[in-house]
Amino acid sequence: MSKKTETGHAKNVANFAKLVSFCTGYGADYNPSNISITLKALTILYADAQNTVNDLNTALPAYNNAIAAREIAFKPLSKLITRVINGLKATGASPEVKDKAITIARKIQGRKTSIKPTEEKKQKMSEQGKDAKKSSSSRLSFDNRIDNFEKLINILSSIPQYNPNETELQVMSLTKLFEDLRAKNSNATATEIPLSNARLKRNNLLYTSEEGLIDRALKVKAYVKSLYGASSPQYRQISGLEFKRYKI
Repeated sequence: MSKKTETGHAKNVANFAKLVSFCTGYGADYNPSNISITLKALTILYADAQNTVNDLNTALPAYNNAIAAREIAFKPLSKLITRVINGLKATGASPEVKDKAITIARKIQGRKTSIKPTEEKKQKMSEQGKDAKKSSSSRLSFDNRIDNFEKLINILSSIPQYNPNETELQVMSLTKLFEDLRAKNSNATATEIPLSNARLKRNNLLYTSEEGLIDRALKVKAYVKSLYGASSPQYRQISGLEFKRYKI
């Protein structure tokens, strides 16, 4: 979700606070029959909405930091895997073992793991209900890259000829890197949960039909307009307060 949209949600809550303040200032005049827009109901809704904004503001930095740390950690992986495979090619390991390692390495790097199908093969796949494009697509999710990295390490561990002098290419170093990448990926996933929950609660409070903050704000405007009139100073106080709906 864009920073601009996040700011827009917060602006809705801030404008709602102003709306409640103006209505409070009308004193005994503000006495709607609709229970959902009484001052008590509006005050409770504002407090809940502000709490969700605070929860988001707390969860967002931890999430952003975890995502950034994961991106930094994964960035050198593809080049490292290329060095590992070249090192493996230089050994006396069997062609079959090398080919298997290369296939997994391509998955880690997001390269296509199969030869581009011929038109005849595409036709056959289509008749079988298979998508030729999807069948040869890259697997680039962090979970998949970690899973394939572990598979590659297991293969390298089983090859006696793979014993590079370069420390960073050795199985022990690769295993340590794998554990670090897995930990950073897990942390990024974990920090996403409270952020997602806070967003869900915020969105429900703001945009639920009829009972959400936006709909109630519009009802308040309509009530004040009926109470004092469209040209009244009271209505002019609140008519300019914007409440926007955002795609969620």
